[in-house]
Amino acid sequence: MFGFKAIIFDVDGTLADTERDGHRPAFNAAFAEAQLDWHWDVARYGELLTVTGGKERIRYFMDCDAIRLDSVANEMELIAALHRAKTRHYVNLLQTGAIPLRSGVARLLREARAAGIRLAIATTTTQENVAELLDHCGIAGLRDWFDVIAAGDVVPAKKPAPDIFTLALAELGLRAEDCVAVEDSDNGARAALAAGIKAVVVTLNDYTAAQEFDAVPLVVDQLGEPKQVVRVRRGTLGEESCVNLAVLNQVHRAAYSVK
Repeated sequence: MFGFKAIIFDVDGTLADTERDGHRPAFNAAFAEAQLDWHWDVARYGELLTVTGGKERIRYFMDCDAIRLDSVANEMELIAALHRAKTRHYVNLLQTGAIPLRSGVARLLREARAAGIRLAIATTTTQENVAELLDHCGIAGLRDWFDVIAAGDVVPAKKPAPDIFTLALAELGLRAEDCVAVEDSDNGARAALAAGIKAVVVTLNDYTAAQEFDAVPLVVDQLGEPKQVVRVRRGTLGEESCVNLAVLNQVHRAAYSVK
């Protein structure tokens, strides 16, 4: 019935709005714990999100603000320690259930399972972060719905490099043309496209709403629910009112010129 066999999801900003009120305060808590006078407000964190990966983001911040320690080894040790502390604070927040799935995510996941469409994740966040989000978002056993969770530092280069999507495809045992990718950012979309996945859907959030997605066939503000207004920036939902399997199939067919 459908031309694709799997949906590959990003996590942060895609499955859930984790950045502004999750990762950002966790970074700030780690800085305070280390007695650093660093603080990332909402706007600054938006600027730092141009860099994928938490450790890479800290390094980028230090470079931008000309923050230097007495040796490269000490800088690397500090960055690693801060990232470990940040992860601990973030996981503690997730375990309270404070960060729910975005609109339409649970619905689409259930639709995919019912139709025999496989589910996978391709993300730069850590395996621990993914597991804790899935375990505490209100759906029992959600982690087990995903055949593949490709996450963290398991590949040489992070998004916008295609490595994490290439890994997810390999672990699924599928070709790029067998899949649809759901992302929220320019870096993520570029990574999916570079991996050969032409059927890409972007669900915008507060940090990515101003980004350009010229090569992405469908850009919306959310996956949405039936009878809920979904704002479409690029592409079309056709006869549908939200992003469902029929819409993904339409995107997939158009991306690969299936008649």
